[in-house]
Amino acid sequence: MKLALGRQGPSKFQQASDGSMTLIDHVRELRNRLFIASLGLIAGLIVGFIVSQWVFHLLEAPYCDLPSSIATRADGTQYCDWVVLNVTDTLILRLKIALWVGLIVGSPVWLYQLWAFVAPGLHRHERKWAYVFVAIAAPLFAAGGVLAYFVVGHSLAFIMESGVLGEATKLEVSGYIGFVTNMILIFGAAFEFPLILLMLNFTGVVSAKKLLGWWRIVVFLSFAFAAIATPDPGPFGMILLALCMVVLYLIATGVAALNDKRRGRGKEIYAELDDDQLSPLEDDRVPVGASDPIEAPSPIEAPTPVAQPRSIEGRFDDMT
Repeated sequence: MKLALGRQGPSKFQQASDGSMTLIDHVRELRNRLFIASLGLIAGLIVGFIVSQWVFHLLEAPYCDLPSSIATRADGTQYCDWVVLNVTDTLILRLKIALWVGLIVGSPVWLYQLWAFVAPGLHRHERKWAYVFVAIAAPLFAAGGVLAYFVVGHSLAFIMESGVLGEATKLEVSGYIGFVTNMILIFGAAFEFPLILLMLNFTGVVSAKKLLGWWRIVVFLSFAFAAIATPDPGPFGMILLALCMVVLYLIATGVAALNDKRRGRGKEIYAELDDDQLSPLEDDRVPVGASDPIEAPSPIEAPTPVAQPRSIEGRFDDMT
């Protein structure tokens, strides 16, 4: 026995794309997607709370490698010693780590909900390039975070020994974890720099030739940013971050050149002209002859007289 399937209507994506959804429907969809995204974040928060201890041991490894951080218990075992200022610092720190891990673990859920709400307003080619940029942005941010962890591990001892105390001392746990996470965010954001250049090129704002002409400014800004962002006063971390940013800039310029070649940019008739250069005027003037004679206009007929309107008393009665 065959079951007759009812005719399905357009999906929410199609309704949002063709503009048939009302304002109330958009608000309801936003509410539903925020609720699903919240569920994904809560699930990620639970997972993050479970693995927060392991993540903390991973983040504290650069500090625990310092001899000054090692303490000995009464039974002779050694452990990594921290300074804790408040009773709730360790619990709050674990919740912060769980939240960071929850954002990462739950990112497929809340990013999809965000994308599903925004995507109907984009064209097909815009959605295609959005997939490409998101697929590139995630590995670049992860690479920046790994580089930050590497720089912190090799510069922490130098920073502490260069202080007024002249030696490495015990650190406060919340301040140290905040320092490491901030470095990961800064380095990860710095590695998104080539994506901004590619977005400018793919949208037609700048060409690859113009991007390559900015190489002196890019090199200077890369080293200036690296000097401010890296915690290491020595040249190691600064040069490493600056070189990575310059290499990413060159890769982005190469991709922009391939995109310009694919789209045929630079072959226009005005490609080699400066913006302030005047265009030549063609001297192809044609002599203008005498115009044809204009006929005399016909006279205007006299208007037809309008009948005299009736008085108000004759047009309305007492009822009106």
